[in-house]
Amino acid sequence: MNNSVGNTARLIGAGLRALLVLTVICGIIYPLAVTGIAQALFHDKANGSEVKDKSGQVVGSSLIGQSYDLPKNDPDDAEEAPRPDLKWFQPRPSNGLGSNSVNTRYSLLLSGATNRSADNGAVNGKCTAGAEDGTLCAQVIAAKEAVVADNSTASYAVKPEDVPADAVTSSGSGLDPDISTAYAELQVHRVAEQNKLDVKQVEKLVAEHTTGRTLGFMGEPRVNVLELNTALKALAKS
Repeated sequence: MNNSVGNTARLIGAGLRALLVLTVICGIIYPLAVTGIAQALFHDKANGSEVKDKSGQVVGSSLIGQSYDLPKNDPDDAEEAPRPDLKWFQPRPSNGLGSNSVNTRYSLLLSGATNRSADNGAVNGKCTAGAEDGTLCAQVIAAKEAVVADNSTASYAVKPEDVPADAVTSSGSGLDPDISTAYAELQVHRVAEQNKLDVKQVEKLVAEHTTGRTLGFMGEPRVNVLELNTALKALAKS
């Protein structure tokens, strides 16, 4: 009996010592080491990849997209459709979870995609104007018409065939902060007109905020919308 009690006590003691050691290593030393390395080597990313305006105020994160809409006519009307503020570069659609989702305008409550097939609502394999409401084809057709109408100016007409895919479809997460260079360039004339800037100035701004392929071969060139609009705001005020 004494041996059994002694063995049990030794096992409990060994377990408690292991718990203490692992708590110190895994709960204190490791988190502090990881945090210290992240702050030293990746300070910007470790703190949320914040984007600041000219005054130093944080305006968002370069990792999360956001909308650029006009204020509602009636703030209490939950069903009033958002209207894009055309003086800003617009991001790609964010209705990844569908029209009945809470995440229709870059809400961080949820992220995800519709999981609809590319031919959802298509007739004979093609998206046509008669696509059933609520289908992916209907959403894409409506979005394309809006992009053409919004971005055509007195001196520049957008052709439907020039509208890139990311202008009319959401990303897998619904929170993509980037757009393609094609979509950014398509918006240049409208942004220049709305802000009373020269087209060349806005084209230069897009070029300066274009990021190339990762490691030179992965992905496609892209433009971060928040960073681009932050620079646009500074240019328009200069």
